[in-house]
Amino acid sequence: MKKPLWTLWATVALLFLLPFSSAAAQEKPGAGKTSVTVNPQVSLDDLENQLLPLTKEDLEKEVKAWVDLFKAKAAAYAELKNKIRKAQAEAKAPLQKQEEQLRKECISLLDRVEAAVAALEAKAGKDAVKDLHAYVDTVSRGLGLVENPVTSVSNTWTKILAWVKSPEKGLKYATSIVVFLLLLLAFRILAAVLAKITDRTVRAFKTSSDLLRDFFVNTVRRVTILIGIVVALSVLGINIGPLVAAIGAVGFVVGFALQGTLSNFASGIMILLYRPYDIGDFVNVAGVSGTVSAMSLVSTTIKTPDNQTIIVPNNSIWGGVITNITGNDTRRVDMTFGIDYSDDIPKAQKVLEDILAKHPKVLKDPAPVVKLHELADSSVNFVVRPWVKTSDYWDVYWDVTRAVKERFDAEGISIPFPQQDIHLHKAD
Repeated sequence: MKKPLWTLWATVALLFLLPFSSAAAQEKPGAGKTSVTVNPQVSLDDLENQLLPLTKEDLEKEVKAWVDLFKAKAAAYAELKNKIRKAQAEAKAPLQKQEEQLRKECISLLDRVEAAVAALEAKAGKDAVKDLHAYVDTVSRGLGLVENPVTSVSNTWTKILAWVKSPEKGLKYATSIVVFLLLLLAFRILAAVLAKITDRTVRAFKTSSDLLRDFFVNTVRRVTILIGIVVALSVLGINIGPLVAAIGAVGFVVGFALQGTLSNFASGIMILLYRPYDIGDFVNVAGVSGTVSAMSLVSTTIKTPDNQTIIVPNNSIWGGVITNITGNDTRRVDMTFGIDYSDDIPKAQKVLEDILAKHPKVLKDPAPVVKLHELADSSVNFVVRPWVKTSDYWDVYWDVTRAVKERFDAEGISIPFPQQDIHLHKAD
């Protein structure tokens, strides 16, 4: 027999409305869930954020719901402990495993109950939660969730241990700190490895200077460590966005205030890239002559021949003339020697050439030059220009000067000195 059509439609409508009627029944006071935040899986941070805007009346409902949930879980835990004590030895293992699981759940719920009670205490006062504190403390100690305190000091120590052992408090922060330290160590090792690789890479270029190599190595090392610090701070949950913005703002202000220093810094970069001199070179820069002993990105340290230490800003060096006296392997020694107008010119030239030929540090190639250069007021001057290694410059200069004086004296060649002829006329 076929059912009437309206009966089928009524059945479909009833099936469709049944879930909504059930949900409405659960939302009635006392009929079901009391709180929208009572979720054992919610994190403590999220729970505290959800409890913050609630009123005193709402918090009382929240606390009651959490206490009821904790009460049920504690009762199950207590019943299980009784079963374990009564069970036979062979049945203890699975029950103990279940006990450990229930213990963790009770401790997790205990943390959330304490958070809800603390939120209620902040808005209703200590008297409103006095009984709740007593209930929570009694049940938690009775079940062994926390140790029974003997004194106030031991009570504080117990709370500290409980906080340390909590998976969402002490253990969470301890894990973050350990990861933070491990990241710092890892990036420090990585910085050393990258610096070593950079050093080898730069050394492979023969034109690179020691200054440029040190600059790249130090830059790679410091940037890697800085990145490691930023990554490690993010692991601790620190928002590094405002920190980066603050560093940028401070950098702008400092850069504006230190324009001269930044100019020296830019000049230092140019010196590193173009390499007009290197450490150990004898230079003449910014009116100062000496050996380059050290250099930073803002200044160059020069040690003079009389052992003075002079620090010259890089901006003054790059903006002026740079003379690298020892930048090449060989140098030409320029000397001038004069003879008297009555002396034998070929003989004097032969003596000078013989002195240069016999000196062991004078290079054969390029060949030394000895030429009659000028007819001066009091002498006939020869230029003597031997080529030597840069390191032998002063030895050759001093040796040749001494040898010329001794040979000229031995050969009867005079070395004239400035003289004037005075003519006297007798007046009438």
